[in-house]
Amino acid sequence: MLKAYACQNGRLIRLAPEEAANAIWFDLEIPEPDEYAFVTRVTEFSLPQHADLIEIENSSRLGVENEILTLSMPIVTRASGVLEAGVCGFVLSPKFLVTLRFAPSLLFNQFNTTAPPDNVSGSTHIFAGLLEGIVDRQADSLEKLREELDHLSHKVFHHRMGNQTPARNAERELQAILITLGRDYDAISFLRDAQLGVARIAPYAIAAVEWMPKPVRDRLKSVQRDVSSLNEFSTHLTDKVQFLLDSTLGFINIAQNSLIKVLTIVSIMGIPPTLIAGIYGMNFHNIPELSWQYGYEYAWAAMIISAVAPLIWFRKKGWI
Repeated sequence: MLKAYACQNGRLIRLAPEEAANAIWFDLEIPEPDEYAFVTRVTEFSLPQHADLIEIENSSRLGVENEILTLSMPIVTRASGVLEAGVCGFVLSPKFLVTLRFAPSLLFNQFNTTAPPDNVSGSTHIFAGLLEGIVDRQADSLEKLREELDHLSHKVFHHRMGNQTPARNAERELQAILITLGRDYDAISFLRDAQLGVARIAPYAIAAVEWMPKPVRDRLKSVQRDVSSLNEFSTHLTDKVQFLLDSTLGFINIAQNSLIKVLTIVSIMGIPPTLIAGIYGMNFHNIPELSWQYGYEYAWAAMIISAVAPLIWFRKKGWI
């Protein structure tokens, strides 16, 4: 899909397909070959393909040729309410900006309606505005993750204090917490990759070309500072995820140990009665207790006492 935008009175205006040749920003989302060819013809850019954008080497993601910047970075998209990793490419000149994406992005789709007027006066201003928008979205996502991790922390620790949740329900609850932590860790990982991409692009764009306007350079420097603070916050969230993961696994181990302890106590309680029943169940003629009038009651009493005595002993020692 090709979307073409022009600048009018400080605002981005989306152009009709027949007017696309007059655009300054071409946004290619999962582009078709004819759309590639059209943008290449209008801008005279050599546009990268998807295979070029997913390269991880710094030299492959950042390049300048004939004063034209070619940049790529990971981005985060949201599909079915879940954050997923994607890739985005920028080809920038003083006259044109081309963005290439291979997944839908609400930021790019709504940028022409959310960008303030003083941010849209040329291709470089659009580029800076997009990076600012990406960083803002990353900050919003990290804030939501922090709220979710705070809720999980409360659920893991405070909610469980004095909670008499049945073992089966507690097991399901802990499994759900582990799944949520895994999803949150993936989301943080995707966001860290995107932050690293912005942290590379912003200083490179400032230093690589001379035609970058000073106001845009200042905005890109501000983006650098914002990304630096987000990186620190992401590290904090990663540590918190690891802490909650270790704590949840610790609770699972405690639950398993408690179950093993119960089974051990039950088995110990059953050994003496089994021994007594085995002795008096032997088929020998010479058994002194065979002629006892109350032998049956005596055997029952001995088995009950031998089963209860270990339980009392364990309780007295504080083992149960």
